[in-house]
Amino acid sequence: MELFKLEIVTPTGVIFDNEVKQVTLPGAEGEFGVLPRHAALVSLLETGVIVIDKADGSEVAVAINSGYVKVEEEKTTCIVDGAVAISGDDSDLAKAIEEAKKLLESAKASSTVIATAVSKIERVGKA
Repeated sequence: MELFKLEIVTPTGVIFDNEVKQVTLPGAEGEFGVLPRHAALVSLLETGVIVIDKADGSEVAVAINSGYVKVEEEKTTCIVDGAVAISGDDSDLAKAIEEAKKLLESAKASSTVIATAVSKIERVGKA
């Protein structure tokens, strides 16, 4: 199984740095997926949810409010203004979902984009 390195960086530091199978990103023109050996690109990221398929088969969601992504064949780097990771045990998960909702609702994006992202966060919380 091929993997690639994914980094998600905020102004306060790195919140994710690991090998992954796939990542789905909320691009300016819509969601897009990145797999190992993806063609190089740079794109704006909009308010939404980054969905990460980790090497162990688990899934992590990260709510973001905006940023950029640089994709290379072996590494993808997301530089975002604000982010909240949705993972952990039940008590941490509920707190993270609430923080993610606040982050998304504070973003200057359309209400449709925010509603879609909040819905995705709630769905991840139930999984």
